[in-house]
Amino acid sequence: MHRLSRIIVPRVLESERSLLAAPYLGLWLDIQAANVVMPDTLHKRVIHTSPRFQVAKFKNRSPSTRKFPTILISSKKKVVPIWKNMTVCQVANAVGKPIRDICDAMKMLNDRVHFKPNTVIDEDRLIRKLVSMCGYRTVIVADQTRITKTSKQESGDVKKRPPPDPSVLVKRPPVVTIMGHVDHGKTTLLDSLRKSNVVDQEFGGITQHIGAFSVKLNSGEAITFLDTPGHAAFSAMRSRGANVTDIVVLVVAAEDGVMEQTEESIRYAREAGVPIIVAINKIDKPEANVERTKMGLADCGVLLEDFGGEVQCVQISALKGMNLTDLQEAIIVQAELQEIKGDPTGLVEASVIESKADMGRGKLSTALVQRGTLRKGDYLVAGTAWAKVRGMVDDSGRPVLSASPGQAVEILGWRDLPSAGDLILQTESEQSAKHVVHWRETQAGVDLTERDSPHILQKAEEQKIQHRQRMNRKNAAGFRRYSGARFMREQLTTESIKTYEGPHLGIVLKGDVDGSVEAIMDVLDSYKSDKCRLGILHHGVGPISEKDVELAQTFNGVVMGFNVHLSTAVKKIADSLNVNVKNYNVIYRLVEDVKRVLLSRLPMQLTEEVFGEGEVKQIFGVKDGKKALAVAGCQCTSGMLYKNKRFKVFRKKQEVYDGTLSSLKQFKEEVDSVKKHNDCGLGFPNGVNIQPGDIIVCYEQKETDPELNWDPAGF
Repeated sequence: MHRLSRIIVPRVLESERSLLAAPYLGLWLDIQAANVVMPDTLHKRVIHTSPRFQVAKFKNRSPSTRKFPTILISSKKKVVPIWKNMTVCQVANAVGKPIRDICDAMKMLNDRVHFKPNTVIDEDRLIRKLVSMCGYRTVIVADQTRITKTSKQESGDVKKRPPPDPSVLVKRPPVVTIMGHVDHGKTTLLDSLRKSNVVDQEFGGITQHIGAFSVKLNSGEAITFLDTPGHAAFSAMRSRGANVTDIVVLVVAAEDGVMEQTEESIRYAREAGVPIIVAINKIDKPEANVERTKMGLADCGVLLEDFGGEVQCVQISALKGMNLTDLQEAIIVQAELQEIKGDPTGLVEASVIESKADMGRGKLSTALVQRGTLRKGDYLVAGTAWAKVRGMVDDSGRPVLSASPGQAVEILGWRDLPSAGDLILQTESEQSAKHVVHWRETQAGVDLTERDSPHILQKAEEQKIQHRQRMNRKNAAGFRRYSGARFMREQLTTESIKTYEGPHLGIVLKGDVDGSVEAIMDVLDSYKSDKCRLGILHHGVGPISEKDVELAQTFNGVVMGFNVHLSTAVKKIADSLNVNVKNYNVIYRLVEDVKRVLLSRLPMQLTEEVFGEGEVKQIFGVKDGKKALAVAGCQCTSGMLYKNKRFKVFRKKQEVYDGTLSSLKQFKEEVDSVKKHNDCGLGFPNGVNIQPGDIIVCYEQKETDPELNWDPAGF
């Protein structure tokens, strides 16, 4: 055996530094192969016979060292992520090597540049080459330093201001939300409160639905009601962190008492820490039971003032407008107890109540101002939407120039629609607003990537395992590349096809590359119909040859090529042998032709079309010359009976005759057809036994095109 005197061993452990005599990633050792002791970390030895393995190229190699074969001992290759403009230090950390060795290797690849740990490698080729020399494979990913920097950056966003100084706070209108059970009168109460507005009564304002409205009292106080009845909208805004409600008015019908959604409303208010005012509605109805309603509220933990609690209770009739003033006064009292105040100075902070797109005015949103004073021309940001305020209108449709805390207005000028519950913050300029939106969109992408990356990697690993199992099953069944004939589902072999008499189709498949052949084979492997057997006589890569045509002619098959060359000589041989040879460049056209050929191998299907039915009532004996004939007296029960069609006779659901008639008569006259509910006489050939009660069926056999139940995915 030839003596091996040169072995290259890559650096794998710092503890093996004593084995490394050169500063490069590889090292030449002058030892005999028989005396080589394999380290535990080096478990695989591969003879260098292909260019896939990278061998270090040393400059001053003597001719004596070149005549010996080289054995490369390497560990299992690992995938290392790389990105553009990596530094030497980042490459060293990625491959787990000392920076000194990476700098020496870079000097070997490019000796014109002096590399330092912070030197940026601007050529992707050098990075891939360097990682490959370390024995790893590469995968290009996004710049990890930028992603880390972006995920930790906070200066790109706009934040809420710190709590204001109590000296600048002023009194503001309370924000009230109406909640309660379905059909307890929440919408009716909102309509009645909107109509009670003093401003509308004095100036004839036109009510406009903007998601919120203000009610001005005779005392000069104002109350802002959210025009989003029900606890669903309330909980949706609260889930986004927009707890804009100061007081909850819980509407309870006196006739029904506490219901399921009433209890849910109480729970929502308690979780938000918002005080409750109970409005017992529909007290004008005869079946109203106020005391029972109060007891039901007490059972839910809502103690009214009548029972020694702190919750106010007002008995009203929203439909007739009874005691609405008392309810408004109760709200004002509760607001004074809470000392509801706001900061009208500084940058604006608000919450989106609802958003919509108007055909003439563009994208609109109703905002409830919580801090600062909103004015025309301000720049706002809400979520990933921004706006320059082009105008504002109140619930009466009147333009307003400014909106103070506790006031709800409709804002015009949004570039995109914000979501209900989004926090609105004011920025200094349009450039700042765009910068904030861009930062939030980038941050959302980073968060989405971090959230979905484990699922994507898990899914990819599952698909890899499934693919490996599928390929193992194919290999175990003998479905190997370039292994000769591949037979699908044991349907068709060159031996069994000689004795099989049913419809079948054998295909000789040739492709330009192995991947194309495998893809087509996978599609054909999904064929599972027993009407016509399908099998592969031969498959391979390369042009269609004379042997392919002869094989297809032997088994009455076809030759199909995919992006391959078909010479004129082979085409002439195929024509002389009457073999169908076709070449394709689109896979779905090949699949369509396979379907067409399969259908052409199937026989025509016979179907029966029923025209009518009849019932035998009586048997008559009739003489035709010297012959005695039996005539069945029948009544057509459905459809029509035709003389020139075929007839079946059933007796107790068993078929006793299938054939034609000798005569069809009606009132002793020969006719061609008989309609429904008419009597007739049917003459059958001699020897046919017809009895009263038999069922007569008139039908016709037709040939229809065969059908094939094969629909491969994606075709």
